[in-house]
Amino acid sequence: MPASRTVLVTGISGNLGTRLLPWLADFRVVGVDLRPPQTSLPLHFQPMDLGREACGRQLIELLRQTGADSVIHLAFVLDPQRTGVLDVERMWQINVAGTARVMEAISVVNRTGGDIRRFIFPSSVAVYGPETPGAVKEDAPLRAHTLPYAIHKRECDEVVRYRAESLGDCRTYLLRPHIFTGASMQNYMVGVLRGTALGNSKRAARMRAQARRLPLMLPLGARYLEKRFQFVHVDDVARLLVVLLHRPATDPPVTIMNVAGRGESLTLQRCAEIAHATIKRVPGRAIFRTILQLLWRFGISAIPPEAMPYLIGSYTMDTTRLQQFLDADYSRVIQYTIEDALQDSFNPND
Repeated sequence: MPASRTVLVTGISGNLGTRLLPWLADFRVVGVDLRPPQTSLPLHFQPMDLGREACGRQLIELLRQTGADSVIHLAFVLDPQRTGVLDVERMWQINVAGTARVMEAISVVNRTGGDIRRFIFPSSVAVYGPETPGAVKEDAPLRAHTLPYAIHKRECDEVVRYRAESLGDCRTYLLRPHIFTGASMQNYMVGVLRGTALGNSKRAARMRAQARRLPLMLPLGARYLEKRFQFVHVDDVARLLVVLLHRPATDPPVTIMNVAGRGESLTLQRCAEIAHATIKRVPGRAIFRTILQLLWRFGISAIPPEAMPYLIGSYTMDTTRLQQFLDADYSRVIQYTIEDALQDSFNPND
């Protein structure tokens, strides 16, 4: 293999990790995850459980052995049912403590002769909470609540900002992307719009086999259809990560950026139209939550009832900083508009 820079990617087997791999042809890639990714691309894979304290020493040794000069930290439990990690404490150990362990490993390596120059962590729009007062900038307060995923992202966001200084001469890039979209993506919001019964019950399996869709449920009231959302295509995020790997050492020690597709946010009404989703109204928020609980309890839906505020909330971001950061490369990197990014989630040919 010709000499090249080495990047270590945690969570390499996740959707973003596998979408990112083809863009890393100029790098020697070291991947870390519980299981290897399904890919034929060249990769040095190391199985590792970031939820275990012992992984800290493993990470230090791996960073030293490979001479990695960049770390992209993607390992994070989003969907408890798909990952099989249903215990919230176990999720916290992987998500929050795991992030701290990765940063501590970088800190140790850089203090003892290593030269890791970039640490990249995708946080989430969820850190701002399920309701924002318009399009918020990066200095807005972080008000995530209720949903463990969102709370853990907020805590990780705080860990990264507070610990960045300990990494030495290493640039930290903290991204806050909106909801990932694309034909390969599966998350709470895309799942709701697709109406796929992703639970682990036999009934859910029959519904999937019969291509039966769950309706898009909303409490009564016109305001819910006017809630606004942004999206970002997973491939645009992958392109942005590669750009960050090539950034000069003159960037500030810590760069925080909101990330979303180009153009205007979409109303939930428009999202439903794009998804060809059937909207079913229920009498109120309490009944809506009860239905979510029942669908979850009986293994029909993979959407936890704690996600309710984010399903019917309205949270948007100002991406001016990202546009200024990318400058002339903005439209080359962020190729999808918000609407096109969502539309591609319903493209069966990808």
